[in-house]
Amino acid sequence: MPGIRRTTSWWNSPQGVVGLFPAWYAPPQPDWPQGVELTDFPLWDESEVTSLSPELEDFLDAGDPPIAFTPGSAMQHGTAFFRESAAACQQLGRRGILLTRFRDQVPGDLPSGVRHFDYAPFSLLLPRAAALVHHGGIGTMSQALAAGIPQLIMPMAHDQPDNADRVRRLGCGDWIKPRSYRGPAVAARLQRLLDSPQVGAACEQVAARLAKRDGLQRAAVELERLGSRL
Repeated sequence: MPGIRRTTSWWNSPQGVVGLFPAWYAPPQPDWPQGVELTDFPLWDESEVTSLSPELEDFLDAGDPPIAFTPGSAMQHGTAFFRESAAACQQLGRRGILLTRFRDQVPGDLPSGVRHFDYAPFSLLLPRAAALVHHGGIGTMSQALAAGIPQLIMPMAHDQPDNADRVRRLGCGDWIKPRSYRGPAVAARLQRLLDSPQVGAACEQVAARLAKRDGLQRAAVELERLGSRL
């Protein structure tokens, strides 16, 4: 079988399309391809093969739940994001975790209580965090929804603006433009999210919807059903 050169030619396959998100998150629309089947968020994050590092465990145990920040695992130009994120933590007087495998992006003079870590499975980290600030990728976003914590999104491309808008409409967070991502503005938005009983309640409600879901299993079943028709 020849290799796939352009995945875009498969997106609207007449044989079937599987959406890895629930209908309450993105209800089907009249202009969607025929035969779209929605499952749920996969919520896979390497937690079955990777645990929290001892250093991260110690940091989490040493104080109040921190705010976690990530511009996405593939982002190689996150220097400004991490600089302003650290400044926001300092202004708030909150602990922070900066997540990236590209260590050269992290400021060398981090404030007290702000630490850098290469990676952490979100399903293990986020339930112990106060909030998540991120780029709006659907995998990261759905993990924050499952953890029941507020999220502030700085969308840049692809599906990120749409995810940011949906999180805001769910009442589980807010978004900020990349050009506005500055320490004081980030701190102000995070403070509003963390202080809001309405946001906290909305996060709990959405987390309850995801508590007993198995998106990977449902997707596998749907793929087997589609395969049996070929």
